[in-house]
Amino acid sequence: MISVVIPTLNAQSGLPLCLSALVPGVVHGLIRDVVIVDGGSKDNTPQIAAQSGATFLQSQTGRGQQMATGASAARGSWLLFLHADTVLEAGWDEEVQNFIEKIESGRRKPCAAVFQFALDDDGSAPRVLETLVWLRSSLLRVPYGDQGLLISRELYDEIGGYKPISLMEDLDIIRRLGRKRVTVLRSRALTNAERYRQQGYLARVLRNQICLVMYMLGFSPERISWFYCDRQSRQ
Repeated sequence: MISVVIPTLNAQSGLPLCLSALVPGVVHGLIRDVVIVDGGSKDNTPQIAAQSGATFLQSQTGRGQQMATGASAARGSWLLFLHADTVLEAGWDEEVQNFIEKIESGRRKPCAAVFQFALDDDGSAPRVLETLVWLRSSLLRVPYGDQGLLISRELYDEIGGYKPISLMEDLDIIRRLGRKRVTVLRSRALTNAERYRQQGYLARVLRNQICLVMYMLGFSPERISWFYCDRQSRQ
């Protein structure tokens, strides 16, 4: 039923946990296949993917390109896009199955779904950020890519799927979906907080918001990517 698409780049530290959380979906027959699309890893990511039994593909670096490549190879009638450092919490499979059944039975209009954003870190800063993301997702229906994306193949094809862009691919596809066709599930997607710890919560949030404003003002994904990556290289 579901094809899980995971873009990777030097993801050996997070990928095993990401894949382990998918096991209940495999056991219950919810997941048909897992497609891992690598953007040129120099670590053990390819070996981990091979050992998991997932389909392993390679493409140009960039989540947009990698997820578009994975979707093309996926066999399921539903697609679940996940970042390699995201771990779905226990019980996600039951909620997802109920969501899909409601749409396929006609009890709910066709729409996509994302998970609740959560960070694997203690303290007030991650809790504040989680609350802000919850407000942004619930009120504006503008979720992060870290929250995953569950979408039927039919709806994915209807809106043109992921574009092969270097950055902001998550906002681009959500914009084409529209607010009324995005819902937030109760289950959480736990994201590795190492980037926030290393760069500082405030600094990373500010940079992300600058990128968002640049995108809304019409800057190209390539220009935004240059700013994003250049800032990272100087930290």
